[in-house]
Amino acid sequence: MKFYKYQALGNDFILVDNRAKTFDAKPEYVSFLCNRHFGIGADGLMLVENCDDADFKMQFFNSDGSAATMCGNGSRCIVAFAYKLGIFKDEVIFASGAGKHSGVVLSENKNTLEIKVKITNVNQIERGDGYYFINTGVPHCVIFTDNINDVDINAEGKKWRHSPLFPEGANVNFVEICSSSKLKLATFERGVEGETLACGTGATAAAIAAFDKLQNGITDYEIETKGGELKILFDTSKTQKDSFVNIWLQGATTLVFEGII
Repeated sequence: MKFYKYQALGNDFILVDNRAKTFDAKPEYVSFLCNRHFGIGADGLMLVENCDDADFKMQFFNSDGSAATMCGNGSRCIVAFAYKLGIFKDEVIFASGAGKHSGVVLSENKNTLEIKVKITNVNQIERGDGYYFINTGVPHCVIFTDNINDVDINAEGKKWRHSPLFPEGANVNFVEICSSSKLKLATFERGVEGETLACGTGATAAAIAAFDKLQNGITDYEIETKGGELKILFDTSKTQKDSFVNIWLQGATTLVFEGII
C-alpha cells in the first residue's frame, strides 16, 4: 500500500488515496499502521475518497482505530494531500463527518504549504464550573490556567476526558492567556489517549472560550502549541447568541515522506 506522511504543527498523519476503495479500514489495521513501534506511526490516519457533492470526502481515524467526524490539523493536511494529487488548484470543497468545509492553499514552499480550512459553525457554549464545553466538529473541554507549564497534561487530561460531565468523552484543552489575542495551548486528545503537540479544533475551542472569557471583542487569535503556531479567525453571529461562523484555521502543513507498506 502506498502512503504519505504529513504533519501540521507536529500533529502527524498517514494519508492514503482511497478513491479506488481498496483500503479496509478495520480498527485493528488502522491501529497497527499508527503504532509508532510496529507500524508507520501517527496521531491518526485519513483517507481521500470520491464524493458526489464535493471535490473529495475526508475519512478520519484516531490512532486507536476509532473513527472521528473531524480533525482540524488533519483537515489541513488532507487538503495539502488532495492538492498534491491534483484534485484542485487553489480552493477546494470537501466533506467530512462534520459537514462540508472550504480549503485554500495560501502559499507553497517545496513540501510545505500554508493552508487555511473553514470548519463547522459553533452554535452553543456550555459554561461549567472551571471549564467550557464547546463542540467544534468534535467535543472539547477547555480549562484556563495561569501557567500551562505547571499542569500535568496527561494526568489532568485523563481525569477530565473520562469525567461523567462528558458521557461521550471529550478532548481536553489547557489554555494560558498570554495577551488579548495570543494563547498557549496544550491538548489531551481522546482516541490518542495522551498529549499531542497540537490540535486544530482544540485551538478553535480555546479561541472561542477566550473570546467569551475576556469579552474584548477580538476574533483573531494566535495559538501557540508545542508543535508551532496556528491562527484562528471567526465571526460572531449577528442573530444568535453564543454562535460563531466563518471559522478558519490557518497554518503550515508539510509532506514529511512517502512510502510503501
